[in-house]
Amino acid sequence: MRFDLFVPTVSEMATPEILAALCAESEARGIGCIWVGEHVVLFDDYRSEYPYADNGRIPVDGRSGMLEPLNTLAFLAAQTSTVRLGTAVVLLPQRNPVYTAKEAANVDWLSGGRLDLGVGVGWLREEFTAVGVDFARRGARTDEYLAVLKTLWCDPVSFFEGEFYRLDPCIMAPKPVQHPHPPIHIGGESEAALRRAAAFGDGWHTFNRQPAALAAPLRRLDELLGEHGRNRAEVTVTVSPYFQELSPTTVEQYAEAGADAVSGLLYATSVDDLPGAFDALMPSMERAASL
Repeated sequence: MRFDLFVPTVSEMATPEILAALCAESEARGIGCIWVGEHVVLFDDYRSEYPYADNGRIPVDGRSGMLEPLNTLAFLAAQTSTVRLGTAVVLLPQRNPVYTAKEAANVDWLSGGRLDLGVGVGWLREEFTAVGVDFARRGARTDEYLAVLKTLWCDPVSFFEGEFYRLDPCIMAPKPVQHPHPPIHIGGESEAALRRAAAFGDGWHTFNRQPAALAAPLRRLDELLGEHGRNRAEVTVTVSPYFQELSPTTVEQYAEAGADAVSGLLYATSVDDLPGAFDALMPSMERAASL
């Protein structure tokens, strides 16, 4: 079982010095993938409910901020040679799909083919308002944008025409190193997210889910994959326990439930904090390596 890291790239925890040291420590300890998230803006006052906390509030404020994920992964690519680099997740419907395809291909190119692109539809209505995108239709927009990414990555001449986006014939180069394209991991807990993973995804990335709560959605994912003539062997299931307990026992339980990778939350506010943060995860890493 692969052991990954989910790294909150809020500004005080994501200085160049901390990120460079994180990369060195990750490669030394055999981490599979470093995952980073996205919020282009945050708010002190908002009505949306954060789905991964009981109080409905995201555990950072607007002044902490988060680094832009694909730029961050480009920085990490220059500091690493083996660990994979992932987004968990980019908020695809908020973005221009052509620039997203270009930036993702760039990271894959510069890293020698180590990008895992996790995408999600978002939860923060106020952020959609800030970037001028309709929140209500974000799911349908995501599906179209995934098709735009794929034509830009895969086709010699790319074009697309849909409800939300039109792309006249054009050429994007260089193409990603990975063929046919970087793995696309669908983030989210809803039926719509599982349907999207079955239709478009190379992976499903789930957050804040206990091992006992994994079996039912994986059964549903199997059903949906079957509708597309696919099976579970074609989809990597990554679990980020996030606020839930992470221990050797829970790692084993995640594996038994059907997860392929577990992504431990790593907090470090200084370079000196990093070895201890990794040491706290080592028992779980070792258990994952044995499965």
